[in-house]
Amino acid sequence: MELSSEDSFRLNVLLANKPLAIRIDESRLVVHGLSDRGEAKVQLNPTGRPEPYLRAVRELISGHILGSPGGYPVYLRRWTRMGQMRDQSLEQLLMLGEPEAVVAAVGSPGLTEELARRAWWAMEDAENARRMLAHGHIATSAMGPVLAEYLLEYLPFETESDRMMASVRLMMQPGLLPEAQRRALWQKSGRKQAYLLGFLQALPDALPEVLPEPAEPRADAADLERRLAAERDTGNPVAALLLRVAGAPGQAYLKTMAAVLSKPPNQDVLSAAFDCLRDYFAAIRQDGDPGLAMADLQTEAGRYVDAAADPGPMSDPTSNQIRACLAAAPELREQLIAMRLLSGASYGLLRPLLPDPTTLGSLMRRKIAPVTDLLQSQIDRLRTAAS
Repeated sequence: MELSSEDSFRLNVLLANKPLAIRIDESRLVVHGLSDRGEAKVQLNPTGRPEPYLRAVRELISGHILGSPGGYPVYLRRWTRMGQMRDQSLEQLLMLGEPEAVVAAVGSPGLTEELARRAWWAMEDAENARRMLAHGHIATSAMGPVLAEYLLEYLPFETESDRMMASVRLMMQPGLLPEAQRRALWQKSGRKQAYLLGFLQALPDALPEVLPEPAEPRADAADLERRLAAERDTGNPVAALLLRVAGAPGQAYLKTMAAVLSKPPNQDVLSAAFDCLRDYFAAIRQDGDPGLAMADLQTEAGRYVDAAADPGPMSDPTSNQIRACLAAAPELREQLIAMRLLSGASYGLLRPLLPDPTTLGSLMRRKIAPVTDLLQSQIDRLRTAAS
């Protein structure tokens, strides 16, 4: 389909003025152009059905910007999705009026603050906001608070748990939201396990105070500080982890994680909780995800800590660190076993109980009760002073 002579002329004038970005409003049949002087727009007057007419508009724009009259080329879709687009091509992507091209630009490591501003003008979208806030230099720029504010306002309309978690985690980066808004969101998170996980992922050691019952250090925290400080100060990560757990921030983390595990809505939240536990307790399992079922994980945790207590010629660094902690505080054996077990939480715990990945809600919680109950018992052990 050919464009009307009037539309063709006005679009060519728009392109000749070298816009910074182009946005096409398909419902209103308007082409918007962003420039240093403000916005310009071209009201389209289709000579036929809107869909092929808009395709012809995109072909004209693409031919002018890229020298390719076929719209946003297929090879560019592939390259940009794979992160292979050259940084110098990002400006061109934002001038095509193609949502796919904007998505490609915001995901590029070469995105700058100025390009982020143009991309946001071209396509305000929650996923684009998350992609841009994942760039540290964009999160700390003037665009950071703008994107975070959008995600905060859009959060009640999110329906997917993974998107909720990602939005909260990204919004909690320093300097993006005022403290009052951060606390207000925390207060709303009580029945939203996905929100709580976003906080745990972003602020494991700096969760907002849980008023009216703020977390307190464990009863033996001061005594452990006295006995394990030397090990921690010489670089023993297991000693540092024991003290981290016993302190007020660690107790707040455990209390929040227990709330998440008490009523997970779906397997996405459950898997993310396991990932979060594994990251938090990684110092006591430096070999990564073991992928074990619960019975095997229990056996492995107990055997590993008990073997660490026995000095042998084949001891690995973590065993030596555990041994040093036990020498300073022998009563920590059960605590160390609990931490070792929690550090191995993974999808391997779910696989035998949930062969159907679509199982969720109360049925899912009944099936996984043997796993979550045992994890809760280990968390409770870490919230109680060692004896």
